[in-house]
Amino acid sequence: MAIKELLIEAQAIQIGVHETDWQKVIEIAARPLVTNGFILPSYYQAVIDNTLEHGAYYVFDEGVAMPHARPECGVLKNCFSLLLLDKAVSFADSHEADIVIMFAAKDSNAHIEEGIRAIVNWLGDDSVMSKLRQAKVKEEVIALL
Repeated sequence: MAIKELLIEAQAIQIGVHETDWQKVIEIAARPLVTNGFILPSYYQAVIDNTLEHGAYYVFDEGVAMPHARPECGVLKNCFSLLLLDKAVSFADSHEADIVIMFAAKDSNAHIEEGIRAIVNWLGDDSVMSKLRQAKVKEEVIALL
């Protein structure tokens, strides 16, 4: 299943979110995944704990954060969540990000790897990144994917 279908299935596209605390951003990104049975709350807590211990290694210069944790931290089903912030947030004294793409994988598999490859392609496409940041409704995001 492609990232677009995974986002739709999990009802995990959130746009125009206002939050300045990176830990709450992680929780907000995880919320639809927890609500819809894709991850346990322990998963996003593991992301926060790992960030506090190892830093925000998942934040890229392009203003995109891809927080994640290990499968055994509470993954029930492979999933992605997309959170577009109205203002960039610094993650644990790291770079700022205004696009947050949380992912969770039950194991290392082609479906998640395929989704990550798609995200890497977006990072290299200034037009897609610009349109993503300007999106006002979920349908605009879905059309870009």
